[in-house]
Amino acid sequence: MDSLIQMEKQLKAVSDLNRLKLLAILKLGEVCVCDLVDALQISQPAVSQQLRKLKEAGIIQEHKSGTWKQYRINKVQSPYVQSILDSLEPISIKKSSCSIGEGIN
Repeated sequence: MDSLIQMEKQLKAVSDLNRLKLLAILKLGEVCVCDLVDALQISQPAVSQQLRKLKEAGIIQEHKSGTWKQYRINKVQSPYVQSILDSLEPISIKKSSCSIGEGIN
């Protein structure tokens, strides 16, 4: 039953356009939250809420780097989430000074 609950959580997490865009961006590597705000053109709290849902579903992980949080896709995914990730075309974004300043390329 726990696996069904986890599956439901993950499928709900990838059933939103903004979250799919976030995953397409993260396919190219670790990204600072400030760059995700610029890329999606939505508020920082809205981006953070979308990232929280992906993190709670176990699809992405975060770590703090200076004053900003960096996000990346977990290396190990369930087969159905991996299939969705494989289907997404990567979205390239311009990195801002918060990423560059922290040594993220």
